Amino acid sequence: MASFFDRNRKALIAKGIAPERLPPGQYSTDRFPVLHVGDVPDYGDLSNWSLTIGGATERQMVLSWAEILDLPQVETVVDIHCVTKWSKFDTAWRGVAMETIFELVGVLPEANFLIEHAEGGYTTNVPLHRIRGNDDQGRPRAFIGHTFDGEPLDPEHGYPLRMVIPELYFWKSAKWLRGLELSVGDQPGFWERNGYHNEGDPFLEQRFG
Repeated sequence: MASFFDRNRKALIAKGIAPERLPPGQYSTDRFPVLHVGDVPDYGDLSNWSLTIGGATERQMVLSWAEILDLPQVETVVDIHCVTKWSKFDTAWRGVAMETIFELVGVLPEANFLIEHAEGGYTTNVPLHRIRGNDDQGRPRAFIGHTFDGEPLDPEHGYPLRMVIPELYFWKSAKWLRGLELSVGDQPGFWERNGYHNEGDPFLEQRFG
């Protein structure tokens, strides 16, 4: 009898979706499951919300919500993959490419990692080489997203702003983003310190360290 994963891949083919887009050990879903630790923050009218960017940069910056929206915006469609084994195809986003942020602050040559700081002290770490530039289809390899499927992010999915790194498991895309720190050395985050893999490539099944 065919396994659930085999049936799921056959269903993708029937939909005209290339099965190689689905990483090993994953299943496709049309849902957008909610997974997080702690309470969902309430930022009110965003007048006191800000995003701090610094570390190994030429300039340290604190951007308001209005300043985020004034930056050049990108619209892109990408697949996303969660370490809990679901994948969602062709998700539509609007936000700011990380290269725009990097140009704004000036990344120093010695910077090797991006540390994402989210509400409540949560962090996750990403090697810079995984998120610089565009992918082979010309899409930004990483961006800060505020609009999903034409609507502002739901609070449970990171409103008003989250990181989106399609090439890595989605825990690397921190919700409720409040800070971006360019770092010379690595700083493993919450899940990385608690057994998850340090890089998290879904096509290599880098779930656990």
